Amino acid sequence: MNAVANRLYLRLARPGDADAIAGLMTLLGYPVEAGETAGRLERLLRHPDAAVLVGGLEDGPVQGCLALHFIPQLGLAGDFCRIAYFSVAPAAQGQGLGRALEAEATRLAQQRGCDRIEVHSHERRHGAHVFYRRRGYEESPRYLIRRP
Repeated sequence: MNAVANRLYLRLARPGDADAIAGLMTLLGYPVEAGETAGRLERLLRHPDAAVLVGGLEDGPVQGCLALHFIPQLGLAGDFCRIAYFSVAPAAQGQGLGRALEAEATRLAQQRGCDRIEVHSHERRHGAHVFYRRRGYEESPRYLIRRP
């Protein structure tokens, strides 16, 4: 998984990536301190049904991350994979990093027996919607939430 192309790298996140991931979460509109991210990241890295991918250009800093959850199904044959967070720094956009991260997410989902990938993306994220449609995602408009 390390080498994607001559100019890109991908790998599973490590605890030392917390600062970079905190910055990428801030770009998504979720301002978070690196210390908070470090604890959350370590918890996700230990979780058997989660994965966090990071990547960047050449040998540079982490400029993209994608967090996944693999969700077993009771009533359906195939499990599904949810993209929880997906962020690429503006300087790396248009360089293939987002496509590479999403392709690796697809590979991991297939490896885990998932028959679909879902992502929830706020209506204000027009650029993200274009990206997802180009990657073959279809709109599934019903999404309800309740806070406990």
